Amino acid sequence: MLEFVKGLRRTKEQLLEPLQGLFSSGKLGEEEVEELEAILYSADIGVEATGRIVERVRERARKGDGRGQDYLSLVSAELLSILDEAPPYSRPAGRPRVIVVVGVNGVGKTSTIGKLAARLKSEGETVMLAACDTFRAAAIDQLELWAGRSGVAVVRQKMGSDPAAVAFDAVSSAKARGIGTVIVDTAGRLHTRVNLMEELLKIFRVLSSRIEGAGLEAWLVLDANSGQNSLRQAEVFVRALPVTGIVLAKLDSTARGGIVIPVQKELGVPVLYAGTGEGIDDLEPFDHKAFVRALLA
Repeated sequence: MLEFVKGLRRTKEQLLEPLQGLFSSGKLGEEEVEELEAILYSADIGVEATGRIVERVRERARKGDGRGQDYLSLVSAELLSILDEAPPYSRPAGRPRVIVVVGVNGVGKTSTIGKLAARLKSEGETVMLAACDTFRAAAIDQLELWAGRSGVAVVRQKMGSDPAAVAFDAVSSAKARGIGTVIVDTAGRLHTRVNLMEELLKIFRVLSSRIEGAGLEAWLVLDANSGQNSLRQAEVFVRALPVTGIVLAKLDSTARGGIVIPVQKELGVPVLYAGTGEGIDDLEPFDHKAFVRALLA
């Protein structure tokens, strides 16, 4: 959890210090309320959450009974309330568990998969990786490198193979060997490319129709540095695929970690993990209470 807090350092600097300065006098007029709105937008808190927080602060300011710490506590309480509304993660029934990891190019899917494999293995799960990014020259080698570091098996085929066929082989092998979890690496794709999205759908069709009893789901990896662009990308994936969870990568390198809030609020999909560095252990379970404390404590 300490690494999770450290990972939010840049977002905290973007949010807490300006808020402390704004609330220091304890007196807020309309000009200060507008400045509050700008601060929240700059941290990518999102339109809906920002509007809700600003309205609560405006109400308190009109009463004239707020002190600086009162306003900060009000913002903190409102953020917690918004994040409390996010749906809980619901793991699909079935075995093996099959997590198809999706996202646009360059968000960090393969490294996230390596970190996730290591974490699940440390928790006692048996894990296999499926190298279904068969189009990028270094993708399979990169996944095998992470598999080696994580100490898990990987199923691969030659470049240009059908990703759905690779996924089928991996899940079949895992089922035969009694392996509990298969994590499927997929090629990065622009959310606007219909033909590439169809390729992902084919993986789900093949696995659901030919592997009886598998617990099939998609996890979407988003780059925290992309801010509101992440939200637009995510909307397309969530509409097309059975996305049950989100991993927010590169949280440690951004001042826009507030994107967690609109992602969960607007998509109705929980953030499960956050990437907090480049090491194999730098993937932390997302805890919304720790998130708010890390930002505003």
